[in-house]
Amino acid sequence: MTEPLSYVHPTPDSPWGTYLMQVDRVAPYLGHLARWIDTLKRPKRALIVDIPIELDDGTIAHFEGYRVQHNMSRGPGKGGVRYHPDVTLEEVMALAAWMSVKNAAVNLPYGGAKGGIRVDPALLSLKELERMTRRYTSEIGIIIGPQQDIPAPDVNTNPQVMAWMMDTYSMNTGTTATGVVTGKPIHLGGSLGRVKATGRGVFVTGREAARRINLDLNGARVAVQGFGNVGSAAAELFAQAGAKIVAAQDHTGCIHNANGFDMAELMPHVKSNGGVGGFKGAEPMKNEEFWDTDCEILIPAALEGQITAERARRIKARLVLEGANGPTVPAGDDVMADRGILVVPDVICNAGGVTVSYFEWVQDFSSFFWTEDEINVRLDKIMVDALKRIWALADQHKITLRTATFAVACERILQARVERGLYP
Repeated sequence: MTEPLSYVHPTPDSPWGTYLMQVDRVAPYLGHLARWIDTLKRPKRALIVDIPIELDDGTIAHFEGYRVQHNMSRGPGKGGVRYHPDVTLEEVMALAAWMSVKNAAVNLPYGGAKGGIRVDPALLSLKELERMTRRYTSEIGIIIGPQQDIPAPDVNTNPQVMAWMMDTYSMNTGTTATGVVTGKPIHLGGSLGRVKATGRGVFVTGREAARRINLDLNGARVAVQGFGNVGSAAAELFAQAGAKIVAAQDHTGCIHNANGFDMAELMPHVKSNGGVGGFKGAEPMKNEEFWDTDCEILIPAALEGQITAERARRIKARLVLEGANGPTVPAGDDVMADRGILVVPDVICNAGGVTVSYFEWVQDFSSFFWTEDEINVRLDKIMVDALKRIWALADQHKITLRTATFAVACERILQARVERGLYP
């Protein structure tokens, strides 16, 4: 059988290569379902689209966009859309696959999908960004829909982008389809609690993990890589629990204060300056020095592939909470396991965002909306219950939380595949 070009020899540290190694590691725990494992190694559908738009100066620009649906056995596709100059098909394939695992790990009725456009959005005006978003939505409109595939915000996308996507899809279908995307503005059918949901999930799973290793959050030192919606929300919640945020890194710089940042001063600085760089209540340090920070908890909440084997040997934390998708390469995973560092993997740790996206989708169908307190209570219960199930399997087989999460999720995905059968 000839392998499609997309699957030929990915490098181990690439996003898709990392995902394939993670799947291979879970095979021994799938029992009779292991014969279906290639299902997990092949996306169901990958769409590449050209996105031509007229720029403000009258010239025509072309951007390349993607929407990948990895697996739909358990329900419609679900996953974000990112705008970034480094977006590739292979990266989007991996992100879609991790969404399949993530949705199954917390038992949401979704498959996994992901989208992206290779673009630096900072170079576009607001009107150019809108035109690009609307054209992209029109191009992928043939495979998205409230019961087909539901996009959401990701890197460099936000509620405004989701509003444009929802409006474009609605105009093309002749109906107001609020459920076609999640992460929308509140008055367009968005859900309370969605913006900080991913960061809240990182905190909730981190709190449970800290209890397991007898780590007191009061006074615990936390280092955060990536200080966007996820990293900053998690940092605020840990600070409220008594922890000290001692280091932060993002695209604007890297800062450190051994006594902890004053979050009441840092958050307005980040909002007004676009990042942590230049914050007066801390000392600047080189980006690579971030991995040498003295801390108990490390939260990688930026992009994938950050914790290599070399960096893993330098980490001083007892607990790593993966706020980003795919931040650790397999070699880095092995080093941290050998060193006794507990890693709460992305596919459970940052699942708070898609869980509240699910709540938003449900609320849109019923046109009945919950309070933020109701949402947070429901979110916490789902995250804690899912982590308990995963931890029990990890203890049973003496495996890492990542392999246990994949085992729980992949069993659910493949069981659905078996029960649905092959058609035709």
